[in-house]
Amino acid sequence: MPTQAETVSRLLAEMPHRPEAAGELLPLVYEQLRAIAENRMRQERAGHTLQATALVHEAYMRIARHEGGEWEGKAHFFRVAADAMRKILIDHARKRCADKRGGGKRPAALENIDIAIDSDPHATLALDEALNTLKAEDDRAAEVVHLRFFAGLSFPDIARLMNVSERTILREWAFARARLVQLLDDHMDKG
Repeated sequence: MPTQAETVSRLLAEMPHRPEAAGELLPLVYEQLRAIAENRMRQERAGHTLQATALVHEAYMRIARHEGGEWEGKAHFFRVAADAMRKILIDHARKRCADKRGGGKRPAALENIDIAIDSDPHATLALDEALNTLKAEDDRAAEVVHLRFFAGLSFPDIARLMNVSERTILREWAFARARLVQLLDDHMDKG
């Protein structure tokens, strides 16, 4: 009898060639996706119009259409899922900003250890821009932020997924946090 992890891996491998595999996969990963979405929604403003369940379903629809080729395994799947959720929230923030036509708000600096942002959609967009800059400068540091902040993974889990020591992850996290604060401060100075 295959384990759940083996079944997930098999279904991921089948998804590009067998569309119904996506439907079979959802019940096996739903709770983990829901946990990621709930973690991400806790970091959003109170009264956000998008709920965790809707975020999971919209992200899963994007994942099911994943055109990035073969899945590299369960870790790759959850990275793509967290990224899909992030993009959905960024799109939501962009729409909200467009609806408000700016309003002259400025992003909040990231000073807390868990990188918390203000409920202002401009702050969400500023964070997205800073993360894109960080990714161009240091892909691994950006991946650590992505897995910690958007996927809600612990440092030991990130270390296992990335196949490096927890100490390395903590160094990357410290660097990434400092760099993001700097990038956001620069953004605020321009705003």
